[in-house]
Amino acid sequence: MIGGDNRAESLDSLVTRVRHCTICAEHLPLGPRPLIHVSAGSRILIASQAPGTIAHESGKSFYDPSGRRLRGWMNLTEEEFYDTRKVAILPMGLCYPGRLPNGGDKPPRPECAPAWRDQVLEHLAELQLILLVGSYSQHHTLGRGAVSDRVRDFRRYLPRYFPLPHPSWRTGVWEKRAPWFQSEVIPALREEIRKALA
Repeated sequence: MIGGDNRAESLDSLVTRVRHCTICAEHLPLGPRPLIHVSAGSRILIASQAPGTIAHESGKSFYDPSGRRLRGWMNLTEEEFYDTRKVAILPMGLCYPGRLPNGGDKPPRPECAPAWRDQVLEHLAELQLILLVGSYSQHHTLGRGAVSDRVRDFRRYLPRYFPLPHPSWRTGVWEKRAPWFQSEVIPALREEIRKALA
């Protein structure tokens, strides 16, 4: 199992504090709305980037086309994906960070992960697999490196981690140039998910 046993504060109490966090409110164009989907029994963790505008508005992470792509990769239904007994979602930044001038979202706020990430992970003692989705979670966990190289070399990081690209529309373009992703990575990902949920 992945995680620790320092759980003096209940997970429910911690999640309540997380959801009321305002430490970087002055930098957030839509204001703070921390998104976290976890339970003490979660078996898989999606360590992602930060919520987008649709997630911010809906209160549900990956409630957009990138989420449909990710669920397709994982071969999970929407119901399974949002069942926190199965899947936890803990972004590197818990609030929508805003847009860059040239398009795309800003990076996750740097205050967020140091403030909350380790505290939450200490409560997730049943985790069997962590999906490192995109560059920010991979750099935080594994250090600097190329996402494409890590995804192709995914076996190196098992059984704890499984690196994945961010499931944006841009990745659909990348997939066409990387046929090995569908032929090698996706079947292995689904097998690791099956084992983690068994």
